[in-house]
Amino acid sequence: MPAKTKEPAALVITGPTASGKSALAHEVALRTGAEIISADSRQIYRELTIGSAKPTPEMLGEVPYHFINEKTIGEPYSAGAFATESRARIAMIRKRGNPVIVAGGSPLYLQGLIEGFSDLPPADPKIREKLQKELAEQGSRALYRKLQDLDPERAATLDHTKTHRLIRNLEIIELIGKSSTPPSPTPEMQFHAVALNFPREELYQRINLRVEEMMSEGLLQEAEALLKKYRPEISNRTLPALLTVGYQELFDHLERKTPLEGAVTLIQQHTRNYAKRQLTFLRNRMQLNWIQAPLTAQERTELAESLLS
Repeated sequence: MPAKTKEPAALVITGPTASGKSALAHEVALRTGAEIISADSRQIYRELTIGSAKPTPEMLGEVPYHFINEKTIGEPYSAGAFATESRARIAMIRKRGNPVIVAGGSPLYLQGLIEGFSDLPPADPKIREKLQKELAEQGSRALYRKLQDLDPERAATLDHTKTHRLIRNLEIIELIGKSSTPPSPTPEMQFHAVALNFPREELYQRINLRVEEMMSEGLLQEAEALLKKYRPEISNRTLPALLTVGYQELFDHLERKTPLEGAVTLIQQHTRNYAKRQLTFLRNRMQLNWIQAPLTAQERTELAESLLS
């Protein structure tokens, strides 16, 4: 019987927001004929385009992309679902004989795909109701401090505005005594994972510039259209997809709570804070090969060659 051929590793390109991972992935895909799996929890939604920094229509026409524009924001989607579906999609791409690139910065999506998730208990209505009551009475910052006391490592990857994730983590702690357990075994699948590293001040400059570019591309108008369509859900915070940096601040502006200039400054600040949390998670909870960005032409060539070897 002939020896089983080892499948080539999928190339994972990650890093904090505005680090250039999407552009690098697209360039490598053009060189190698690869298909790209988007590991971005917001790009999957059709309605979130400018604020999620989706590839341009031209880019989408040049390279096959997956998990972009596949859901509406009313359809719940989780990291667990992505882990399962992206593995199936990778297998399908390989059957076509094409290389695979995974590109994105949503830490839980990446961890679930590469390492798998442990089996966690289902939601407990009584515990969830109690936590939601605490949220209503004490506010999100009180819940965040509670999570910091119980699981500081997990708390470092969140902020107090992600109330649905705060409640879920606190719920799991009450049920099993900790917010997560070691990853469960996953089917054998090889990944070569690299993370882009920028000096902090340079990264922050890139973030500030990117926000300005998004505003010039029409982010305010995109937020206004979402507010008109989903005003009750935005007011009640019932759609997690709309609890996204870049949109929340503009919703407040459009509701006459903040001036536009202040809203833009807040988007920049909150995006920088998000980048910090991404870095904390990627450095402390995943095994990645960190490379200094931007890459030289030679380094980009070597990265493309590694996908074909």
